[in-house]
Amino acid sequence: MPMRAIWTGSIAFGLVNVPVKAYGATEDHDIDLHQVHDKDGGRIRYERRCEVCGKKIAYKDLDKAYEDGERTIVLTDEDMDALPAEKSREIEVVQFVPASQVDPLMLEKSYYLQADSKSPKAYELLRRTLENTEKLAVVRFALRQKTRLGILRVRSKVMVLQAVMWADELRDAEQVAPEKSPRISEQELKMSAALVDQYSTDFTPEEFQDDYQLQLQALIEAKIEQGEELDTEATFGSEERSSDSGEVIDLMEALKRSIEGRKSKAGSKAAKSKEPPARKAPAKKSAAKKPAAARKPAKKKATAKEASSSPHKKKASGSGKKSA
Repeated sequence: MPMRAIWTGSIAFGLVNVPVKAYGATEDHDIDLHQVHDKDGGRIRYERRCEVCGKKIAYKDLDKAYEDGERTIVLTDEDMDALPAEKSREIEVVQFVPASQVDPLMLEKSYYLQADSKSPKAYELLRRTLENTEKLAVVRFALRQKTRLGILRVRSKVMVLQAVMWADELRDAEQVAPEKSPRISEQELKMSAALVDQYSTDFTPEEFQDDYQLQLQALIEAKIEQGEELDTEATFGSEERSSDSGEVIDLMEALKRSIEGRKSKAGSKAAKSKEPPARKAPAKKSAAKKPAAARKPAKKKATAKEASSSPHKKKASGSGKKSA
């Protein structure tokens, strides 16, 4: 589906005005689920009901309110619209800073900015300036009845507006820091660094997948096919038991085992990559035993067990079909 603009305004860069449209840069890939009654599969819905008159209230008749402990101060839509910041349709550039000075913990939702004029020269000038100087633009803007802080940065051929939390919204990390740091030996640091080196590579997000969502999709498809007769163990496999007893082991020993395990895993991966394509034939045989969708997410069996424990216990012949 084509993206829809969620905001239209302009970037104020000194005396330069850059008309732009904002689009959500991210989207949720989670499967939509709703709640049902476990006895009959009936849909559970939430109603906006007034505590005073008991009536069901339409969304258009809702106002916001603030309680100071003694009184309730009602704020109408007209009151909210009267705030000067809410009326602003401008992204004001206030600073240019090195990217290293922006704490990733402060970053929130991202928006793509598209030039919104017949002459996109001002947009391209600002984009190229950010790219060439390798700096971020700190900006102020208003969106959805909130004044926000943000940064402008470049991604590919477009500018990205990323909301930033206000300084007083970040909690002090010292509140959860240990009172006394344990002693770490030089040898332990060297072994830990060696383990980091074993795992070090370029970040490629495309190589990762949401196993939980894949397993949930497989569970839904299996319930559509098998209904109440669903055997989750046959669908996802039995839960693997860890060979470790859970006892605390020596830190150095744990590091050594981790490094050795990583080396052996890397060796087996290299060996598999050298195998001829004919070796893949047995996989087709096992695929015939059960649907491909049910076998695909069998990587994290423990997680699948957790995801499927509730449906396995309950009769959900109606709910499985509705979710699908």
